[in-house]
Amino acid sequence: MSAELNSRLNFAKDTARAAGEKALVFFGAIGDLVVEQKSAQDLVSNADKDVETFIRAKISEQFPDDGIVGEEHDNLAGTSGYTWVIDPIDGTANFLTAIPAWCVVLACVHEDQTKIGVVFEPSNNEMFWSAKGEGAYLNNTKMAVAKTKGLHVGSTGVGMNGRTETDLIVKFIEALVSRGGIFYRNASGALMLSYVAAGRLIGYSEPHMNAWDCLAGQLLIAEAGGKNENQSANAMLDKGGRVVTGSPDVFDELVEMSNAAFDG
Repeated sequence: MSAELNSRLNFAKDTARAAGEKALVFFGAIGDLVVEQKSAQDLVSNADKDVETFIRAKISEQFPDDGIVGEEHDNLAGTSGYTWVIDPIDGTANFLTAIPAWCVVLACVHEDQTKIGVVFEPSNNEMFWSAKGEGAYLNNTKMAVAKTKGLHVGSTGVGMNGRTETDLIVKFIEALVSRGGIFYRNASGALMLSYVAAGRLIGYSEPHMNAWDCLAGQLLIAEAGGKNENQSANAMLDKGGRVVTGSPDVFDELVEMSNAAFDG
């Protein structure tokens, strides 16, 4: 790994942990938060905004020429060719209802590829992290995607949001269940993708995700031996896109089902 990439990886891990600890303080006093509803099932609080501001300040201090794309604040153009992608609290609906299934997400994009991905889940002190070409890890243990005999052996993560039609998800779930599969959803796309990388889930499908929800997790899965659909990181930064990913044992079948449900 180059020294430049290594410095950004170490920075991402340290910053995600510090941001997670800051978010945990808010999580311990959720009754005091100021909550806004952006759209149906899409909430934001002062915790999200403050944690993202904290991460942005760290990036600007350490890498002042890098760009920044985040969920809660305006994008910042950079000149270095590196762009940081932030979701300060993925799983805000969980966070605001005291469900300990939320995380801090950091990715770093360079030359149209995600080079660093970090997902930190503070409630269980689990850090999923990777640098391109260096493998994927859960804390200090190397991860590998699940080995399975098919969709009927293991659970598949399913994502949904207010930007896509409900019947698309229903079609996918019907196809999955008809093949003996089980669907899993915990309202944090980044965590579910991390679970695929860790072998806890065998795959994941969602009609549309934003870059801050998926780029880190997709890198984790690729580095853990899984498969993703080919995508431009820059295009995902611009407008997001479909995400289908998983173990090589079931990936092609998940793509087939996603095509039928989302495009049929």
